[in-house]
Amino acid sequence: MSQQVARVSLRDIQRPVTAELDRVVDELRRIIAADFPIITEANEHLLRMKGKLFRPTLLLLSHQAAGGRDPRAVTLAAVVELIHLATLVHDDSVDHSVLRRGMPTINTLFSHQIAVIMGDYLYSRAIIELVQLDDPEALRVLARVTNEMTVGEMRQLEAHDKLAYGEEQYDQLIRAKTASLLAGACEVGALEADTAHRRALARFGMYLGMAFQITDDLLDYTQPEAVTGKPSGLDLKEHKMTLPLIAALGRMTPTERPRVQELMDTPDPSEETVAEVIALVERSGGLDYARQRALELAQQADAALEVLPSSPARDALRDSIAYAVERRS
Repeated sequence: MSQQVARVSLRDIQRPVTAELDRVVDELRRIIAADFPIITEANEHLLRMKGKLFRPTLLLLSHQAAGGRDPRAVTLAAVVELIHLATLVHDDSVDHSVLRRGMPTINTLFSHQIAVIMGDYLYSRAIIELVQLDDPEALRVLARVTNEMTVGEMRQLEAHDKLAYGEEQYDQLIRAKTASLLAGACEVGALEADTAHRRALARFGMYLGMAFQITDDLLDYTQPEAVTGKPSGLDLKEHKMTLPLIAALGRMTPTERPRVQELMDTPDPSEETVAEVIALVERSGGLDYARQRALELAQQADAALEVLPSSPARDALRDSIAYAVERRS
């Protein structure tokens, strides 16, 4: 894979599984339906902000690329999206976020209490569906992933000494919080395949997920709210240590580092302070370092696909790497 990654659209990536993705949305509606007014209202809002179905796309493409023919793949793809939605609802409540994809979060629209309960409801519906599918291996993989994501969130909350937070800790965090679900989606898609293909797709998903999260963290520094659907500089305002800042800190002068510490010590840093730290990170090479790291992980994801036979689905998975590291929102 070359250092310069060609930009592709998600629609192109999804072309081999377009029909299945339409059914995933129907399955989502079926699984989360409830005869309770607040849950019904929250569900409708969540379905409007469900996003681009990237994780279900990866599961369905992995299923095709590994030669799968299981009609349950569509339902499993819906379950993966349901788990993803549950984590977003809980994350937004923990972070007190007001916007997600340009729309009010559940905690803003209702309350933090309802957001916590809604996240629990979505998780429980996912578990019920997995049990009804009578597929213990899928249940085993996704139960492990859900636990990893929970531990990842706890790691982030326990990072007290912000400026001592290093790249190794960051890697552990993004593996757990983001990459584990992408790896799980790819692995579940390949449960019918031989061990080599299943492991290769799980590795692919892990490397892809890490590259995806680093790119997401970069967007917080480079893209305005109108593009990302959430306020720019939000990670800094919430005192989150992401790779651009971690990399830049090691290159900052003794007079520059205290400006970052000041931001971290301020409960509600001003727009001016956030903008100043963003400029410091860029000037210190933090953005360039993070971009290069994302590209290296993208190359590892690409290499993991080599064991799979050539197919339109494998080509689409390869294109998803470019999408993950070159997207703008």
